Amino acid sequence: MNYLTEKHKQLSESQQSGLMKWFGQLPMDKKAVAIGLSLTVGISSAAMAWKGTSSDRIYFCLKTPQKTLTCSDKNGRPFRMTPFYWSQWKSEGMPRQVVRNPAMGVNGLVKATNPYKPFWGFGGFLGFALAGWMLRHCQNEEKQRAVFEDIAQKRDAAKAEMAARSELLESYRDVAIAEVQLQADLDLIANDRTVDITKAEIYAHTEIEVTQMEATDAIFEAQTAGMTEQQKAEYIKQLREMKTPYLQGSQTLQGTIDPNDKVTGSEAGAIAPQDNKTAWVQNLVKQTALIWGNQGGGKSWLARYVIQLKKQAGYRVIVLDPDSNRSEWRGVESYHSWDDIEQQIRDYVEELESRLKTFNNSSLSESQWRQKLWASGKALSLICEEATTYGDFIKDAELLDKFGKLALTKSRKQEMPITVVAHNNTQTCLFGIKGLHNLVSKMLQVECLAEVDSVTLQPSSTGKAKVKLDSSNEWLDVNLPKMTAKISDFSDALPAESNPNPPIDKATLERIYELEFNLGNKAGDTQSEPNKLSPQAQKLYEYLTRTERIEADVREFKGNFKVNGERFSVEQIKGWMYEIVGAGLADWIAEGVIKLNQI
Repeated sequence: MNYLTEKHKQLSESQQSGLMKWFGQLPMDKKAVAIGLSLTVGISSAAMAWKGTSSDRIYFCLKTPQKTLTCSDKNGRPFRMTPFYWSQWKSEGMPRQVVRNPAMGVNGLVKATNPYKPFWGFGGFLGFALAGWMLRHCQNEEKQRAVFEDIAQKRDAAKAEMAARSELLESYRDVAIAEVQLQADLDLIANDRTVDITKAEIYAHTEIEVTQMEATDAIFEAQTAGMTEQQKAEYIKQLREMKTPYLQGSQTLQGTIDPNDKVTGSEAGAIAPQDNKTAWVQNLVKQTALIWGNQGGGKSWLARYVIQLKKQAGYRVIVLDPDSNRSEWRGVESYHSWDDIEQQIRDYVEELESRLKTFNNSSLSESQWRQKLWASGKALSLICEEATTYGDFIKDAELLDKFGKLALTKSRKQEMPITVVAHNNTQTCLFGIKGLHNLVSKMLQVECLAEVDSVTLQPSSTGKAKVKLDSSNEWLDVNLPKMTAKISDFSDALPAESNPNPPIDKATLERIYELEFNLGNKAGDTQSEPNKLSPQAQKLYEYLTRTERIEADVREFKGNFKVNGERFSVEQIKGWMYEIVGAGLADWIAEGVIKLNQI
């Protein structure tokens, strides 16, 4: 055994007997023989101790009044005791009814058949204990040996792995050296060829120039043959000042090469500076967009500015904000509890799927369909504030995933764009959606840039942002709209001066009605009478009058309005409210709120 210190060795040897010390020095085969002998002694001694009796017994009987002998108890066990207890009982006054059993032994006395039974039992215990002790000693040594064997095996495996890696690295090194040598040879050959080609080109160009000079000299000599030196000088001056067919007006060859005849940098630039530096925000009105950035970058302020533009454009705006209340969003529909937010997301998905199904089954073009949505007041925009936390608090993960995929891919053409405000631009932050590779990276994004104040260490907006347009990979630097205060009241947003989509003419409306609702019949055959409501709108109106309601908010009927046991969405109920207002039975007093006229 390997000892840690001398003290460890001293303590271990003091706790070990001389027998076990001698036993530990034996080889394995002799240890096995010693253990076998000890087990044999133990088994033999136990067998000898098991049989026979270790003491004498006196069997006796009791005389009954009928002069009969009773020699056993109710369980059939004979009455007996040792001679010691028999003599002691006799000295203490044994009853005369007790007599020895003449049927057993000599006058009831039966001699012991195994008087050394205790010694045999002790021998059995000693044999088994010694064998167990030796086995425990062998087990302890085997456990220590197994540890060393395991370490040795791991050492050998590590050496083999290191040798294999070394051999592999040597192979890689040889291959890399060969590649470098080959590439150097190729580069050298290519360089030599390039030098040769360059020399040839220089020689050829020189030859051409020399030949041209010689030809020019020959032509000039031929043209000036017979002229004196003064006449040659006047001829050369005349050539320099002579006009050519390729020059205009008073231009000469000398004038075209004058270095002073250049455009100076004092002229005004051709591109005028851009005055409106926040016009890019209009891209966020009709498209699904992501506004993200660090805290204090201005995400929420920009979102509120966009909501104001959306209301001016004619959208019905719904805000989902779990971190505020309705006082922060006056003038627009807003929902703040997680149950309401989840229900609005569910309604949005159902409405979007319904529009897609209706459009796919219709014969309208995309432009006509979108005009129809605007004409019927169904342009809807959803604002998802703090979207990073939706996946943590909304239990229906499948609904969130479906909402994210539909909203980011199918919402724009159905006039249902959403604006998402989050802390990052990953798909995990956007409702935890999966699949649709690079879905977020392809959408319209705005990153609001923040900076940390060096004194207060608080983040604040820089007034700058980066914009990545839809299906583009380029980020453009832009300025955020300047606002002196956060927008909380949207009720004073000016309505759109004109519909963002051109109005539908009467013929187109009739055609849409024929294709979608009248199913081929004439439009005039199914026109409603004035002030006549649809069955559902009539039931809603009767419900309001029956309950003596004066004002009705569309959000109040989301969970409790039924017709024949069927629940209806907020959008359907709001459509019936439009019918009631159109019939002159009520007036709009706020977004989604009507006031019934007194009858």
